[in-house]
Amino acid sequence: MSLDRLYKSLVVMAIAIAALILTKDIVMPIAFAALFSVVLLPLAKRFEKKTSRIISITLVLLIAFLVMGLLFWFVIAQLASLTESLPDLEGKFLALITSMSDQVNAIFKIDTSEQTQLLKDALKNFSSYFGSVLLSTSYFAYFFIQVPIYIFLFLLYRERFKDFLLAVWPDSSLKWKDEIQQVVRGYISGLTIVTIIAGVLNSIGLLLLGIEHAIFFGFLSGLLTMIPYVGISIGAALPALLALVTKDSVWYAVGVVAVHGFVQFLEGNFITPKVTGSKISVNALAAILALLVGGKIWGITGMILAVPAVGILKILLSYSPRLKPIVILLEDKHNELTPEEIEKID
Repeated sequence: MSLDRLYKSLVVMAIAIAALILTKDIVMPIAFAALFSVVLLPLAKRFEKKTSRIISITLVLLIAFLVMGLLFWFVIAQLASLTESLPDLEGKFLALITSMSDQVNAIFKIDTSEQTQLLKDALKNFSSYFGSVLLSTSYFAYFFIQVPIYIFLFLLYRERFKDFLLAVWPDSSLKWKDEIQQVVRGYISGLTIVTIIAGVLNSIGLLLLGIEHAIFFGFLSGLLTMIPYVGISIGAALPALLALVTKDSVWYAVGVVAVHGFVQFLEGNFITPKVTGSKISVNALAAILALLVGGKIWGITGMILAVPAVGILKILLSYSPRLKPIVILLEDKHNELTPEEIEKID
């Protein structure tokens, strides 16, 4: 690749990233709607055999809303149970903080006033971050109104997208489109199954340790597995802190971390490869870089979309003889190029 072409590619990439940042409120719902449209398309086609397209799409969306409603009911019920125990946890948490403060003073010679100031600074930073989270949370209502509308329109006008692609690439078989659909469906359905399995295993481990609200924290940790490498750490920290507050031994917190570490080992080495397959698998370096870039561009939402985006990018790059070597840097297994492909690149 010449320096001129590399320079132009970097400029295009920079413009694309800037556009994604500036238009994230518009593009994020469209991206999620596109992913879910691909997943719901087979069910919509099945319903269309017996009724009209508009009715079939409406039925599919109603089923999706029903599933989401059941999930929200479960979360709200668990949060209500957790809220009831907050007064007791508050006193235990303050006692833990006092004990830790005495230990810090004895070991590091930092008096209580300095610790209080450090804690205030940390809380101030957390408050500013939490405020931004609340602002983004207020956007969720608007987000969940947009996504179903986009899904409806994507499913309704799906042939027009295909005709558009054929008009742009008249000689293309659009085989990459079918592969992307397979990868997205496999990723979403596989991720759902992995989340449920991880949630069940985490819950069982926490129940055996006698941790309060084990089911809630277990499935919360399972849900956070959607964020590779980072989510499991957050999912383990919350029940570990609860164990420190409610249990009389630090070994319970160690046990919580051990349970999550064991589940993460099973999920990464056995569950996910078996469930989601190898098409979307990317190596650790590519996944971490994708998470960092996605988080920088779109925050937590970007981190969730980062891995499927890299999987889609792998497919698109594999159809370009000149760019196919980049696939080797992204995928989790070695992909040998044929002599003909190497000759084309040269």
